[in-house]
Amino acid sequence: MILIGNAVLSDDLKEHFFVCNLERCKGACCVEGDAGAPLDDEETAILDEIYPKVKKYLTEEGRRVIEEQGTWVYDMEGDKGTPTVGENKECAYAIKDDKGILKCGIEEAHINGEIDYKKPISCHLYPVRVTKYDEYDALNYDRWDICSPACGLGKELNVPIYKFVKDALIRKYGEAWYEELVLDIEGEKE
Repeated sequence: MILIGNAVLSDDLKEHFFVCNLERCKGACCVEGDAGAPLDDEETAILDEIYPKVKKYLTEEGRRVIEEQGTWVYDMEGDKGTPTVGENKECAYAIKDDKGILKCGIEEAHINGEIDYKKPISCHLYPVRVTKYDEYDALNYDRWDICSPACGLGKELNVPIYKFVKDALIRKYGEAWYEELVLDIEGEKE
């Protein structure tokens, strides 16, 4: 267990390897599961604000669902998340590229300079899941068989999870926090 600031991180983040292999999984994490992407409270207001600029990137069905249900919804457990499309529960913000790989319409708008918001932090951090408690955040590796190609590629490239999600961790906790994490983990090797 690693403690940095108000975050407790599983040792899995330093011991396991991961690099998304979209050519193999086709972005299955945008479809699989029982709900859309988890959202922080601040993100719901952001989605409401950016939707007019994002909607042109979305599928017709994704737009329809969002316009019927809203830019975010409560899931079965009462948590906030992105709405989903159809029985397969594809995220309403998911789009397919010409290779059939699912990508994020929000991120496409960001890449094209139309919005500052990249995508939900839960998506950016994946395969790390954050559970919020009163006094701290618990960061754990979300093992999932659909990500086995990512585990294999991460091992082949020697990229531990904490390095794979570096930008997302900095986005969530800050540069100084991440530097402390690296020092804690890599200091152990000496």
